[in-house]
Amino acid sequence: MRALLAIGLSALISLLSPSIAFAADAAHGAQVFSANCAACHIGGGNVVNGQRTLQQDDLKAYLANYNDGHEEAIAYQVTNGKNGMPAFGGKLSSDDIADVAAYVESQSVNGWA
Repeated sequence: MRALLAIGLSALISLLSPSIAFAADAAHGAQVFSANCAACHIGGGNVVNGQRTLQQDDLKAYLANYNDGHEEAIAYQVTNGKNGMPAFGGKLSSDDIADVAAYVESQSVNGWA
């Protein structure tokens, strides 16, 4: 009986409490960026299209839904690619993509200094 009550209480708490989101690991994202992105985006630049950098103002200007969720918009771009940027959804795990998005966002906020 106690076990059944504990299971029921646990289920109720999980339904009523907000979801626990695991924070992305920007330090790991730096490693993923270095291995997969830096060839085109070293220092937050863009060797393919110099107007599409990873500076925050540029991200705001050309990433869909950036203002609704910075890291989510970056992760979408990394996953799906667009124009000259290849899609990395088939190459990187979703955790790697979340981590690199966290890294890019943190760097863009700091001006890639």
